[in-house]
Amino acid sequence: TFSNSAADVFASRISSLLLERGMLSNLGYRVRTLHGLANDIIRERPELAGLSNEFSILSEPDADAILSGSVAAWYRNNSDILDDFLADDLAPRKLEQIRQKDLPDLIKETASAFIKEAKDHLLTPALLQELLSASYLRTDPLMKMGLEIYRDYQNALQYRAAVDFSDLIRLAYQCLQEDPSLTELLHYRWPYILEDEAQDSSLLQEKILRTIVGPEGNWVRVGDPNQAIYQ
Repeated sequence: TFSNSAADVFASRISSLLLERGMLSNLGYRVRTLHGLANDIIRERPELAGLSNEFSILSEPDADAILSGSVAAWYRNNSDILDDFLADDLAPRKLEQIRQKDLPDLIKETASAFIKEAKDHLLTPALLQELLSASYLRTDPLMKMGLEIYRDYQNALQYRAAVDFSDLIRLAYQCLQEDPSLTELLHYRWPYILEDEAQDSSLLQEKILRTIVGPEGNWVRVGDPNQAIYQ
């Protein structure tokens, strides 16, 4: 499922139902968030993801703080690049507010979405740089901004031997693609999957579940796409 609170509720309810029927709880099944499942996969074979056994997972506040630092560093060196996007008739006081507050906030929001989208499409900074160098977008200032902040942010994570939540999903899928025997092991361990809040799954999260269950697997998805929190 999507959130820790939902996983806790499911675990409690399933345990109660089994105990009412005189069965053992917490045996033969697992209740996990999608990010928890990704972590389980990577921990099986972290070397497939290029990680050591001691890798750490950044909390959202820690990842946000690192991103803020990357955005601030980029903006200090490139503040004039975005001037062409501002109206020419802005009053000096309003222009100062935009440059000091509004633009940094907008850059951070844009960079966060850029990085998450790149990771969901398995695009590292190096691979994205290669693709952009052969594209008409290579001179686009917003693309350059996103790539440069992404590269700095990812370098900061690597320096800490850490991954963020988006990396968990990306690297878990990479592990499954690198080693078919790992996929077979997980399919044997989890032959049935029930996914709650399926409307909130990313493309890569869906691919992970589809890989585990296989082409004829037992995968039940529950969710209303009209209530999706991500589009």
